[in-house]
Amino acid sequence: MGRIAWHQYFLAQSHLLALRSTCTRLTVGATIVRDKRIIAGGYNGSIAGGDHCMDEGCYVIDNHCVRTIHAEMNAILQCAKFGVGTENAEIYVTHFPCLQCCKAIIQAGIKTVYYATDYKNHPYAIELFQQAGVVVEKVPFAPENMDPLFNEKAQLLSNAMEDLKKLGLEEEKLKQYEKEYIKLYKG
Repeated sequence: MGRIAWHQYFLAQSHLLALRSTCTRLTVGATIVRDKRIIAGGYNGSIAGGDHCMDEGCYVIDNHCVRTIHAEMNAILQCAKFGVGTENAEIYVTHFPCLQCCKAIIQAGIKTVYYATDYKNHPYAIELFQQAGVVVEKVPFAPENMDPLFNEKAQLLSNAMEDLKKLGLEEEKLKQYEKEYIKLYKG
């Protein structure tokens, strides 16, 4: 296995950050990078010391959880808190930024947004990014790049599924295993 590509490296960091999310609706991570160096990271969750959605439930108003601070905003605020400039930086996000985060990214001087997954891509956010000259690029995250044995594991499970079919495992159980296999290896 060769070295991991930069995009995959920084997206992996964002996906790792998303694992800290306390949001029950969507887990998101963001990594701000300047000159190939990570300068901040964030995930969506409550204010420091506040109640978490995973413990207290979401506080939803107009179909938005008002308890949650988005990952992009948390990363930008981390830079502000510690006096780290974001001018001409890049941000790697697990999901396309919402309209409010789009505006914060622009105001922070971030010039490039890389994201892994489309999520309610707001047309006005796209327009604002274009107006501000912010480059936005979808870079699908490839977990197989993180695990040198990913393909071998996937093939082993695929072969085991075929053997279970030949052995006559009940159809309902096969469908359950196939659903889990797809979730784990096909995304």
